[in-house]
Amino acid sequence: MAVLIFLCQRCIQLLALPIFVLSFLGLWDPMCKKVFPYVMNKLARSYNVKLHKEKQQLFSNLKDFAGSSGQLSLLEIGSGTGANFQFYPSGCRVTCTDPNPNFKDFLAKSMAENQHLQFENFVVAPAEDLRLVSDGSVDVVVCTLVLCSVSNVTTVLKEVLRILKPGGAFFFMEHVASPRSSWKYFWQQVFDPTWKYLADGCSLTRETWKDLDKANFSEVKLQHINAPLNWTLVRPHIFGYAVK
Repeated sequence: MAVLIFLCQRCIQLLALPIFVLSFLGLWDPMCKKVFPYVMNKLARSYNVKLHKEKQQLFSNLKDFAGSSGQLSLLEIGSGTGANFQFYPSGCRVTCTDPNPNFKDFLAKSMAENQHLQFENFVVAPAEDLRLVSDGSVDVVVCTLVLCSVSNVTTVLKEVLRILKPGGAFFFMEHVASPRSSWKYFWQQVFDPTWKYLADGCSLTRETWKDLDKANFSEVKLQHINAPLNWTLVRPHIFGYAVK
């Protein structure tokens, strides 16, 4: 099976050879960083329509983690185009982070469309290094469709725990690997090396629920679903929240 996966991977990579050549020349990543926000702006709208019910369910108890003042402080990692803003409760104080500064214009548009929120700041930073955010400073951290593309999930979760207040919560929704015995997982492995170049570092084969279980959260509430998406390889999803 491993040999078959290897051969299929090489066939896909051969078809995508121009991308690999551009990457070798150092041209693909800068171009991808500029184009990706435009692609995500369209995909995020479609994703919100198809998973509207699940997102409503996910964020339904955000207010439960508000501090003694009753006002919720929330930091979103990899906020992208601001697709989650519509699901946040009124009066929520929101700080956004993303490693790609090219999302800024799309983020500003989403902020203008969501006047029920109080926007604090936009920090350009990778999820693995949020040093500009103080220890124990936020009630909630949100991360959707981000852990698939970070360089180190464990490091990100350590940062999340660092910046959360005691009793705070980490809300997540991520596409993940299919069961290892399935044909879908076989094809996820085949497409994964090329998919990372096409989708700005995104991996199809991460078993993110295992990373969450190993992190030092006091409680993890998590559901596995098969999302109603057109691209079958990203249909396996997890969503829920973990309490510090």
